[in-house]
Amino acid sequence: MSKIEVDTIAPQSGTTVTVGESGDTVTIPTGVTLDASNATTTLPANVVTTDGTQTLTNKSIAATQLTGTVATSNLGTGTADATTFLRGDQTYASATPAAGSITTTQLAYNPNSFRNIIINGDMNIAQRGTSTTGVTTSDGYYACDRWYSQTDIGTWTISQSTDVPTGQGFVNSFKMDCTSAGTGNADEVMIRQKFEGQNLQYLKYGTANAESLTLSFWIKSNKIGNYYLAMANTNTTQNRVVSFGYSIDSADTWEKKTITIPGDTSQGFDNSNVENFTLFWLFSAASGFTSGGVSNTWINYAANRFANSDLAGLGGSTSDYVNVTGVQLEAGTSASDFEFLPYDVNLQRCQRYYYLHARGAGQQIGNGSFYNSSDARCVIFFPTTMRSQPSIVSSNNTNDFRFLANGTSYYSPSVETPGGTNQFTMEAIYTPSLTGSPTGGHAFYLVCGNSTSLLAFNSEL
Repeated sequence: MSKIEVDTIAPQSGTTVTVGESGDTVTIPTGVTLDASNATTTLPANVVTTDGTQTLTNKSIAATQLTGTVATSNLGTGTADATTFLRGDQTYASATPAAGSITTTQLAYNPNSFRNIIINGDMNIAQRGTSTTGVTTSDGYYACDRWYSQTDIGTWTISQSTDVPTGQGFVNSFKMDCTSAGTGNADEVMIRQKFEGQNLQYLKYGTANAESLTLSFWIKSNKIGNYYLAMANTNTTQNRVVSFGYSIDSADTWEKKTITIPGDTSQGFDNSNVENFTLFWLFSAASGFTSGGVSNTWINYAANRFANSDLAGLGGSTSDYVNVTGVQLEAGTSASDFEFLPYDVNLQRCQRYYYLHARGAGQQIGNGSFYNSSDARCVIFFPTTMRSQPSIVSSNNTNDFRFLANGTSYYSPSVETPGGTNQFTMEAIYTPSLTGSPTGGHAFYLVCGNSTSLLAFNSEL
């Protein structure tokens, strides 16, 4: 974060303040009162200052020599991170800045990188494909990476959609579209994301200092009414859950929701690479999930405390759909702007859990050599360390894999591994159903044999 120092400050709104060594300026907004003798204030959410080529929002203006505080009327809302407050050359290290600085409220800016616990919250990554039709009671991953679907009512198309809220920077959303109706709230329709415990230790759960969490997301549906979310701590010692509600107020309209969740002082997370925390969106649910009502605070796990019985319920009509994007879960009691990551960074984070190596006719898999007429080996390196030893996902159709060696093509319906993969590489071997008899010692070039060919690796939680 760039430090902003005030060289001169104006005593009223509508005038210009010079900030920083480069002489960049900001106009004090109407309604913000500045006292010439009290020269430190916080910029509200609608004020932008420029520092070179960087756009700065929701930052503070700090005086280098003057002391005191100013009126904070009409400033932005939210809880400030203390490290964003600078006065002169001093960075405050505590939540209560020294005398003469601004208060620690009125700011929603969060400067921490990778503050979003959610992976692929902007729905940009879809390694498995952009759309899956005919999804019924087969739960799983069907479109956007890291988003697991449960559809126990009706038939659905699950897709990576281009329908997004206007002017927010999003390109994709996750969409569930009912194509064959069931009975609403007769069973479950939900999505979820799962998290490793070792990535959550900084939340200090299970201690008196457990961090609050703030969830923000954009949602759109044809059906207005009450909906619910739940968070479960699946620590191996004792499961815990907290649930809360929100409403969709306007049909077919993107709405942003923000919910703050208290930290759990009773139960921590295992420091491991297994599922310790799960976030659920419930769009339909039977009484087994609703009879106890939402908790709004952490309690010992009970499935009937996930939602209230007035859940609006999707899946009872072919008009039913829901889109979700811009999902952010972060420590603190206020929502910061969505953290957009570069595409390659976002992709690599997803590849820890699922890695698509090759798909489609002619796509290269790897190079290797025949050990003998029934044993072919090649090493595949994963682009990132996978969460655990992955399973192989192979299309397993006739002639899906083609070994090119010594001017001859040898086909196999699958690629298998001789001794299991590890988190870093896989050694591939063809199956005994290989067509033809290659010669040991010959090198080969392994490619996908046709349009249905697929080789991927799955290490999902």
